[in-house]
Amino acid sequence: MTLRRLVLVRHGETDFNAEGRMQGHLDSELTELGVSQVRRAAPALARFDPVRLISSDLSRAARSAEEIGLVCGLPVKLDARLRETHLGDWQGLTPEQVDLDWPGALATWRSDPTWSPPGGESRVAVAARARPLVDELDAEFASDPPSTVLLCAHGGLITALSCELLGLELASWTSLGGMGNANWVTLQRRSPPGSRWRMTGYNAGVLD
Repeated sequence: MTLRRLVLVRHGETDFNAEGRMQGHLDSELTELGVSQVRRAAPALARFDPVRLISSDLSRAARSAEEIGLVCGLPVKLDARLRETHLGDWQGLTPEQVDLDWPGALATWRSDPTWSPPGGESRVAVAARARPLVDELDAEFASDPPSTVLLCAHGGLITALSCELLGLELASWTSLGGMGNANWVTLQRRSPPGSRWRMTGYNAGVLD
């Protein structure tokens, strides 16, 4: 057997989210609502019975993972490869500010996964840095019973890594919409080891 299921959960709401600002690699804190969102999601995530909980090392994801780990009974391992897309010169700005200084650039970035913000990363590059983590988990769990691993990360990384693991053509990467705070994606596959990933849930969450 091998790694059978991945659950990729986005962090709870942050102060940047509430203000409509772009975060990237900047650290931001969970709001009270963000903590509440993650706490509501944690019991549903625990029902996946994960054997490992790995988080981005950015504080908004790490704090979210801590709350999830308390319910799942798992320690949190941090991995910088799960960080959000580096947005370069756009970090800390609102979309309106980006449009003023880089007219049309946001639309280009949203439509072309190979395009990078000035000084930042493309979605293809984000997926390329995160994919080795999944490959390492595959190797680690190769001889184990069917296993589920939970990754706590960021909306941009989750969609990029999902597209990469599903083997989608680049033209289809923009077909996946945005992720809600504390919502998750499930990717699953059958045996034998190395079989293709299938998406079994996208932007799933707990209703308010």
